[in-house]
Amino acid sequence: MTTPFSLPIQVVEAGPFTAWLVEDQSVPVVSLSWSWPGGAARDPAGQDGTMAMAAALLMEGAGDLRALAFQDALRDDAIGLSFSAGRDSFEAGFRCLSDALPEALRLARLAMTAPRFDADAVERVRARAIAGARQSLETPRGQAGRGFWQSAFPTHPAGRPATGTAETLAAVTAEGMRAGLAAQLRRDGVLVAAAGAITPAQLRAILPDLLGALPAGAPEEPPRLTAFTEFGRQVLAVPSPQSQIILGQPGIAPNDADWEAAQIVLRILGGGGFSSRLMEAVRVQRGLTYGIGVGLDSLFGGGVITCGFATENARVAEALEVTKSVWSDLAARGPTAAELEEAVAFLTGSLPLQFTDSRRIAATLLAMRRNNRAVDWLDGRNARLQAITPAKATEVAARLLRPDAIAVTIAGQPQGIL
Repeated sequence: MTTPFSLPIQVVEAGPFTAWLVEDQSVPVVSLSWSWPGGAARDPAGQDGTMAMAAALLMEGAGDLRALAFQDALRDDAIGLSFSAGRDSFEAGFRCLSDALPEALRLARLAMTAPRFDADAVERVRARAIAGARQSLETPRGQAGRGFWQSAFPTHPAGRPATGTAETLAAVTAEGMRAGLAAQLRRDGVLVAAAGAITPAQLRAILPDLLGALPAGAPEEPPRLTAFTEFGRQVLAVPSPQSQIILGQPGIAPNDADWEAAQIVLRILGGGGFSSRLMEAVRVQRGLTYGIGVGLDSLFGGGVITCGFATENARVAEALEVTKSVWSDLAARGPTAAELEEAVAFLTGSLPLQFTDSRRIAATLLAMRRNNRAVDWLDGRNARLQAITPAKATEVAARLLRPDAIAVTIAGQPQGIL
């Protein structure tokens, strides 16, 4: 039995802004993270990657600072500032020494309120994004991922690549990026988390300084995740000695009552390295792949269970058969008592490793807020995991795992697959 885990989260309010804080004065470092709903979900049709490019351009100069001067200012005070557009959220954050906090705030605020969008910077970011998109799609893994999500959600933003393709990135305009940021970076609807050497009073004082100059109003919420399209199996021809396989099925939302039990089931299925059933059956016993893993993607208020691995073209059919057999067996019988014990021990014992530095703590707090967790959610997590019985785990495995709903994308030159 592990000891209870507790994270001393404080709720700090400053006018319209609310932040979660874990104060730690042992090291003079501050991490601040904030996000809005939206991200790539607001990309215009045919211009996938607009918000990802816009996020990158926020680091390419602001106010009277061109790109090089802006980067020099960050480097002079060892400030790590970032902006990114995910599938359904737009995130920002910085980490700095306590003494550099005023400068970090100034540069972050300047980037959000006065981005330059210099023509040379736009084309530099575009070229980098196109090169990255082409590189990812040259591999079977990149093509399998894109094909899977497009087929699973053909009419929803979840089915589009958040970073765009070479074709859609070429169509992105500076006007489109400016419009996207104007709708995204708002004073309302922002979630904030902080960790490190900062007091509640200090945080309360800086929130209006960081966000108060943004336009009033909240960004539009992205559409809820639509039903998973059970598209069966598709093969994407890619010249390669190996095929990349991605298979998946509908999952559950983060606020589902069975969330903790689902984490146990998925760890037993394919999330526990060599202790997982899929690694044992697919790699250890048969040598069909180097590695195989299962995860639960949480996006647009819903969830999707995915599994990925690569194998020789001649052994794709066998690997798929074994994978689906293991999937079905766990759904039908549930985990053993020993598997349940190991999974709970890992999930409870590894929890403190998520909080080894201020940046990871701030990121975790922000994720909790996005998932509508209660402020004391972490405090009771270990107890909830330890309370899950074999009968409950079996019940959740039957509900969670749906072999009949599995859809498969294969990128390569598989043999024996029609």
